[in-house]
Parts: sequence; C-alpha cells; structure tokens
Amino acid sequence: MIRIIAITKDLKPIYDLSLTDLLKDNIMWYWMDFNIPSQEEVGLLDNYFHFHHLAVEDCVFSLNGPKLDYYNDYNFFILNALNQDTLNPVEVSLFVGDNYIVSYHSTELNEVDEAWERAKTNEKDWNKGPTYIAHQILDKIVDQFFPAIYKVEDKLSIIESNITKKSNHHLIDEVFDIRADLLKLRKIINSMRDLLYRILNSERLQGFHEHKLYFADIHDHLVKLSGMVESSREMTSDMRDSYLSINSTRMNRNMMVLTVITTIFIPLTFIVGVYGMNFQYMPELSWKYGYFAVIIAMASIAVVMFLWFKRKGWFDAY
Repeated sequence: MIRIIAITKDLKPIYDLSLTDLLKDNIMWYWMDFNIPSQEEVGLLDNYFHFHHLAVEDCVFSLNGPKLDYYNDYNFFILNALNQDTLNPVEVSLFVGDNYIVSYHSTELNEVDEAWERAKTNEKDWNKGPTYIAHQILDKIVDQFFPAIYKVEDKLSIIESNITKKSNHHLIDEVFDIRADLLKLRKIINSMRDLLYRILNSERLQGFHEHKLYFADIHDHLVKLSGMVESSREMTSDMRDSYLSINSTRMNRNMMVLTVITTIFIPLTFIVGVYGMNFQYMPELSWKYGYFAVIIAMASIAVVMFLWFKRKGWFDAY
C-alpha cells in the first residue's frame, strides 16, 4: 500500500494524489509512504524515482543496520525500529530529497503511523519540509525504546527482591534471558546512536543542520537509553554473582554438615568393623556386658564429637 500527503506552496495539505499530481508546480513537498508494498509498488523506487540500485537493494532486502548514504540529489537512511515482542530490529528506509521524503517498511509500524497522523494535523510544521518528517519518524522510533527498557527494569526489580530466597533456581534462568534481551537492545540503541552522531556531524546534510537542535535531542535520548541498558547489564551481572555466592555458601554449609556426620561416624564404623571380624578368640565377645559397653562408648564418642564441632562454630550458620 502506498499513501501520499503533499503540502502546497500556500501550506495546504493534499491527499490521495496520483504520481502525476506530484509534478505540479504548486506542490512544495510531499511524503510517500510504502507500507508493506506489493512488487509492482516496489518497482516505483526504480522506475519512477530512479533511486540507485544499491539503495533499492538495501531498502528491499532486510538485515541491514542503521546507515546513511549520500547520493547526488537525495540522502538514503536505514533506521531500526523495535519489535516490542521479540526485541528484534525492524527496518525503516528513508529517501530524503529537497522536496520529498519516501519511507519504506515491509512491516506495519505504529511509529510511522503516529508520524503520519502528526504530519496531517500539525499545520505549523508544514513549512519545515521533508526534514521535519524524518525527525518525526526518528523521534517516534526512539520513543518506543523506553517502554522496552522500563519493562526489563521492572523484571530486574522483581528478581532482585527474590534472589535471596531458597527456591531461586529459576531466577538465574530469567537473569540470563534478560541479559540476552539487553544485548539485543544495546546493539540496536548503540547503532542508532552512532547514526544520529553521524547526522549531527555530517557536512553534507544541509537541510538537517537547520533542525540540528531537534536531532540533538533524539541523540540525547539514545545516550540516555544506552546508559540505562549498561546499568541494567551491570545489575544482571551483580545478580549473577550474588546467585553464585549464595549457592556457594549453601553448598559449603551442606558440606560442613556432611563432614560432621562423616567424621562422627568414622570412629563408630571403626568400632563396628573391629567387632565384626568374627575371630574365635575375642575376649569382649563373651563378656556379659560387652554389647552395652560398646553402645555406651559409641554414643559417648558421637556426643563428644558433636559438642566439639559445635564449640568450634560449625553450626553457627544454622
């Protein structure tokens, strides 16, 4: 589907235009949005606009990071929006000329729809031209990064409050899942931040320099988002270390208990082993009170060793 909005020289919007209408003298600038286009509509990028075939290939075939290419009479941008469910990048391509902007996306995007509605209703910005539309699309895309980060931070807060509980084996799996999500977010946000930095410092984007303050504001948001991602990653690292430390402490406690039990039973096992050898001449075996004496001796040894370990502080943790 293709939708077009054009602004006339007397600052009036026109909708539902044909391609020939775009060539009229009264058109100051226009925005053509390729929203999940058909193959025939994709052909207009080459047949009607005559965009460079490399730019068209990058536009149609995904898996590109954010980029900026300069051509003779237009600039080509690839932006990465965010899929809120998978946190994977969604590409949005922009061809920005002096009197037009062409956007292309193969997926339905609320960010572009919001920018479209704003372009239709915000009359005071109609004289700003295609650069204004590029700013609006960028701004809406970056704004959608914040809910994803806030969602991750909420998950981390819940995990942090439960990390010290005994039944927390599933929490570490959640922490590693969150680290994977943060890695996706960091890659997208940092690449978009680098793109904005290039836009702000490029000498070949004259139209963008007139609105440098607006793009600098988007860059500030991306810097803030990058810091939030790094802070969350550090938090997950601390949680992972805390989990390993807690598990190590619990393991040490369990080993201490097993060590105490084993140490106590070593002399008892020795006594049982001696009197279980079945030699014919063992005086104690014929003694009337031999069994009771051995039981009392074994119980005394166990109690004495238990009290000794307790005095040494082996049971203080419990």
